Parts: sequence; structure tokens; C-alpha cells
Amino acid sequence: MYQSKNPFTQVVEKTFKTISNESLQKKIELSKKAYNVWEKQSFQHRSNVLNKIADLLEERKNEYGSLITLEMGKPISQSVGEIEKCAWVCRYYAENAVDFLKSRRMESTAQLSQVNYEPLGTIFAVMPWNFPFWQVFRFLAPTLMAGNSGLLKHASNVPQCAKAIEDVVLDAGAPKGLFQNLFISYKQIETVIASKQIKAVTLTGSNYAGSKVAELAGRYTKKTVLELGGSDPFIVFDDADMHEALDKAILSRFLNAGQSCIAAKRFIIHRDIAEKFISNFHSLIENLSLGNPMDEDTFVGPVINKKALEELHRQVTKSIEMGAKCILGGKVNDIMATIYEPTLLVDVPSDSPVWREEVFGPVAAIKIFDTDEEAIELANDTDFGLGASVWTQDMDRAGWACKNIKAGTIAINGMVKSEPGLPFGGINESGHGRELSDYGIYEFVNIKTASYF
Repeated sequence: MYQSKNPFTQVVEKTFKTISNESLQKKIELSKKAYNVWEKQSFQHRSNVLNKIADLLEERKNEYGSLITLEMGKPISQSVGEIEKCAWVCRYYAENAVDFLKSRRMESTAQLSQVNYEPLGTIFAVMPWNFPFWQVFRFLAPTLMAGNSGLLKHASNVPQCAKAIEDVVLDAGAPKGLFQNLFISYKQIETVIASKQIKAVTLTGSNYAGSKVAELAGRYTKKTVLELGGSDPFIVFDDADMHEALDKAILSRFLNAGQSCIAAKRFIIHRDIAEKFISNFHSLIENLSLGNPMDEDTFVGPVINKKALEELHRQVTKSIEMGAKCILGGKVNDIMATIYEPTLLVDVPSDSPVWREEVFGPVAAIKIFDTDEEAIELANDTDFGLGASVWTQDMDRAGWACKNIKAGTIAINGMVKSEPGLPFGGINESGHGRELSDYGIYEFVNIKTASYF
């Protein structure tokens, strides 16, 4: 069952039943029919539909933003911003896909060799709740512009968001069945992946979910793109712009109540500035506005559910038991039982949960370093490899750090974020493959070589 439950009020707004296997097979067949029509459409036609989707998203941004906030608790201003970002990625691919996918001539022993980019069929996406529109549109926009159809298994706690995305694609004039939401059980995921119509699988989510989906995809010889967890380092060298670093540290750690794979989670601060940084960071965190995510002034809203709240508290309390010092927060809010107090931990042991695991909540962990080499060693002291943020005014130092940090994205004097024109993804336990930019659309096409001898 899919349940739309307000994380702040704990009120169940709506429920949706999972569909039968018979209904699932009909949807897969409909996806095939829609693909057979869509792949023959011109880039201009596909572009028109994507631009119309973007128009509708912008027109309905307050409606859809409220839906995000209702279902997963993101503060409303952040939710509306998420919808605007979805419109951006639609326009990006509507404008650029024709250039990305045009045939290229290649040097070879033949008289003529060229590479062509052709659609694959249906792409199946398994998506999480924390960015319920953006995560979907990151795959949807390049998938449709490449000429494919799409099927979505969304998180069970954001069903209204999932349905709204299917509706907006239809409202924009796409063929019926081109993009469909599936209210399916976890057991039915294998049925979808096993279908001959499914040509690739993309997942954003936990490492556990990623490993299970990758196992199934491997069994049925399907390509995968996996964007999994992260424990991003935020390195502040002694010559950093302190004001700007603190501003972005707050945004990067506490947006969406810290429930983001690319949030800064491990703060690595040079000893010479550590006392000043920690003092100011403490003050800024202490003054963050907590409350109902529907209120425009709220910056930190609820954690998604009780289970997540309990897991977050386990990570914090265990880390404190192991020697971390909690100088702020470390508990559930006394009045609002779904909100975890923004928390600051210092002197964090390297084997503690807040350092070793992904922390999906408003908790910042700090370690201090003395040398540049030590900073990089601490940054790479993780099984993940999604992003990293580096703060220094010395560009040679920044370049050296960028080269030596093992991650998919490095932000110099800024926060790690995804945007349409840049490839996004991780290494190690943060997954494989890339989304966005031209790299993202190439994940979902047949790169076909044709040589004329």
C-alpha cells in the first residue's frame, strides 16, 4: 500500500492500493506501444512536449510544491524551488538533446565511420522520497528526449507526487503510456526488470536498495545507473572566506532537514580557524527556524518518519558514547515530536556512526586537521564518494585538493549541488553511472557504430 502521511502532523491524507500483476503487464505493454510511436517523433516534437511540461510545472509550482511539503515535510520555499528546478532540466534537454544526439564522424580504417545515438525502449526508474519531483525529472527529461518511454516505481510515501508527475506529462501532450507511475510492491519490481521491454534501470536511493536492484538487473542483463548514499566532506582551509563558508555550510547541511545524499555531512576544519568556525557555526545553527514546513519562515522541518528519527538518534547517541562531544542539539524537539534538533558534534571519532555511515538528518560532525595532507586523508576516510566541498582562496591548493579527493563532484568555494548542465554521480558505495548533461542522456541510448568500407 502507498500512504500519503504528513510527516509533521502524522495525519494520513490518502492511501493507494498496489496494482495487480495483470494490471502491471498491461502498463508495460502500453509503455511499449507508446515507445513505438514516440521514437519516430522528431526532436522538435519531443522538444515541444518537454517545453510544455516545463510551462505547466512553472504554472503549478505552488500546487506541486505544497504536495511535496505535505507528503515528505520539506519547507515550502524549498519545495517550490524544487519544482522550478524540474522546469529548468526539461528546458535544458529540450534545447540541447538534438546536439547531444546528432551523428558523429569518427576516424577509422573504413571509408566512413560514424556513431549514431538511438533510443533503447523503456527505462525503469526506482526513485526516493527526499526530492520527489527532482529525482524523477533528472531521469525523465533525458529519457523522453532520447526517444524512450519511462516507468516509475516511486517511494511508497510520496504517491500523490508520483501521480502528479504522470499527469503533467500527459497534460503536456505526450502519448498515453509514454510515462507511467506504477503503484507496485517491492516484489513486483522483479517483474518489471525481467520484462523484455525494459532496457535499463536507474535508481536513486539507499545502498541496500541499490544493491538489490543491481542484483536483479544483473540477473536479467539490464544496464543500471545507481545514485546512492553519500557522506560528503566539507573542508575549510585556514585561508578560506569564513563568512561565505559558514553561509554555505548551513545551507549544505540543513536544507531539507539534512535529508540529502549530497548534503555536507563531515566538516573538516583547519586548527588555526577551528575555534572561530565552530563558535559561529554553533550560533547560526542555534538560530535556525524550526516548525511547520508549510510556514514560509520555517527552515528546518520534520524528519520523514518515526523510523528515520529513531535511526538518526541512534547514530548520534552511539557517537556520543564513543567520545563525540555534543555542543548543540542531540535530541528530538521538546514540543514538535517529529523534528530533530539541529545538532553539532565535535571531536568525532573516526569509527563513530556519524563519521562512517550516511547521516540523513540535521546533524553536523566536525574533525580538526593540521596539514593539508591530513585534510585529504580525512575527506577520503569513507566508503562513499559522491561529492566534496573545498574552501580556500589559493587556487593551486584548491586544484591539488580537487585532484586528490575521491568523489564524483568537487565544489570549490561553494556547496555541492546538481544542475542540468553538469554530469552528476558518484564512485565506490555512492554508485555508478552519471545523470544530467550530455553524459546523462548517453546512459539511455544505444551508441551505435556504423562503418562503410
